[in-house]
Order: sequence, then C-alpha cells, then structure tokens
Amino acid sequence: MSYNNSARWCKALLACAMLLSTYAGAAEKLARVTILATGGTIAGSGATSTTTVGYTAATVGVERLIAAVPELAKVADVKGEQVFQIASENMSNDHWLKLAKRVNTLLAQQDVDGIVITHGTDTLEETAYFLDLTVKSKKPVVLVGAMRPGTALSADGPINLYNAVLLAASQEAVGKGVLVAMNDQIHAARDVTKTNTSTPDSFKTPELGMLGYIQGNKPYFYHLPARKNTVDTEFDISKLEALPQVDIVYGYANVNPVALNALVGAGAKGIIHAGVGDGSLASSVKTGLVAARKQGVLIVRSSRVGQGIVARNGEANDDELDFVASDTLNPQKARILLMLALTKTSDTKQIQRMFYTY
Repeated sequence: MSYNNSARWCKALLACAMLLSTYAGAAEKLARVTILATGGTIAGSGATSTTTVGYTAATVGVERLIAAVPELAKVADVKGEQVFQIASENMSNDHWLKLAKRVNTLLAQQDVDGIVITHGTDTLEETAYFLDLTVKSKKPVVLVGAMRPGTALSADGPINLYNAVLLAASQEAVGKGVLVAMNDQIHAARDVTKTNTSTPDSFKTPELGMLGYIQGNKPYFYHLPARKNTVDTEFDISKLEALPQVDIVYGYANVNPVALNALVGAGAKGIIHAGVGDGSLASSVKTGLVAARKQGVLIVRSSRVGQGIVARNGEANDDELDFVASDTLNPQKARILLMLALTKTSDTKQIQRMFYTY
C-alpha cells in the first residue's frame, strides 16, 4: 500500500473513531433534572437516630439533600433550588402559585428535562394535584417526600429522592401528568393520598390503583392517568396573584352549622361539604348550605369516606339545589379544583363538567 493510501486510510479510521466517540458521548448524556426543595420531613432532623416521630421538619437545605445521595450523579445532571423551607402543613395558596409559576418557567427552558419537588407528606397530595392542573408541559414533574427524617436509622428519604430523580429523568414519565414517587411506587397526582400517619408505605391510591413501580433503576408503568392534566387543562395561573377562598366543612353525627356559617361569613366563595356516606347532607347544615348557595357561594358535595363516586342527584337533588358533586375527588382535592374552576366561571354546570373532566 502506498504512503498516500495509508495516510488516507488512517484519516478515515480517525474520522470513524471521532464519530463513534461523539455518538457514545451523546448516548451517555444525562437528562437535566432540577430539584426544587420546599422543606418537609425529607429535609428534617431528629434528636437521635431512633427519633421517627417528634422530629423537626425543614431543617436541611437542598444542597445537603443532594450531597447525601451521590448516586444521583449516575442517573441525571442534577441542580438544586430552595424554593421554600417549611413544614407542609403550612403550605398556602400563595406557595402553590409561586411554585407552579417557577415550575412552568423552568420547564420552558431547553436545559431542563424534568423537575423533582421535595415536599412534606402532610399536604404533598394537594400540591401534586394543584400542579397537575396548572403545569403547562409534558416534561416529567415528580413530587417526593419521606415519612422519616434523614437522621433516622431507617430513613426513607434518600432512596425516595433517588427514585424520584430517576423517574423525572426517564422518557417513560413524559406526558403522564404530575407523578408522586414514594416507597418504590409511582402514583398519579389526582388519585394518590396519604393513608397512614407514620409508616413508610403511607402513600397509596385506593381502589383505582398506582401507576407502576421503580425497580432495578427503571420505572415500570402498568396503568395511565385517565383524566386530563397539565397541558390539556383549561387553567392558566400565569397572571393569577391569588386564588378564591374555598373552605371545607366536615360532616359528622349531630353536626351543627356553626363552622359553615362562620366560613360563609368570613367570605368563602366556595364550600366543600365533606359529607358522611355518599356526601349526605344532615338537615342541620342543609339549610345553611342552601342559604349560602342563594348568596352566590358554590357548594360541592364530597365525602369523608375517601373512596368511591359521590353520585350526582344521589343523596341530594343537586339539580334542584344547584350544587356540584365531587365525583371521586376527596375533599382536599375537590377544594383545589373548585378554586381553579372559580377563576374561570361561576356556572355550576360548567364546574360540574370540570369535576368529570379532571
């Protein structure tokens, strides 16, 4: 072989090698995931390694959370941002609006492929559903928390955070709405709920079922969310500075109307009635609910039971009373949907449509 031919052959091999190197680098490129920290037990600490109750929430910053799980660097290019540092029982409407706007801003950027939100478990399901209705992107958004502080012997926060980042970095999570990753399981924001005060398996989706598992560094989906979410909703919070006041009234034996009347008197624009059974209305509060509706307050019949459909015109004549039935939404999630619905309309027929849509 001549020198010129040999030189050309070497150049061709070098070019191939560089091309293969480029493809390999592209294949190894990690998804870019931003962790938005809001506080909660996952950022909490206890007095001793056996303190699993009575600890202090929201003491650890996002950089320490990330540093505690060095394995994150293997599954995503991770950045952290401290949005709030609160126990989640203090989560407010203002917090939700700020968080949703920040999520939408980040997801609009080309250098963000997914979002993980660390959150206290007490109101995690509510924040997840609010975001499910207001995030305007198909990129993954995953909420995660912990039932035990990071100082506990059996802390669940680190593995939960790892799984959440893994999920947010995956293509499998794209377009499936806002997700919750807890205890190696994947749940839809609309249907998941906290079912136990303290055990690590607290988050479940009763009856309707979780979406899948995270196992062996891979998410496995077996079900998909049926209701519209994220980019397919009609809600736009980009210019909202506040949400309408909507409150929850609890049903129980021998209930009196004092709480209902006080909330209506305090300016509630909507009331979620968490009734017994199929959203039943005790006569002692029905009068007050009817009067509130005549004053323009929107009334939604939900149930304290926690599972099942609240049937329209079942335990009350909703058509006659001009009430709305909550479908399968629990009271705390019905409140979120009604708040957002009231930013669009006060027509009960349209709001009932929304409850059957989302």
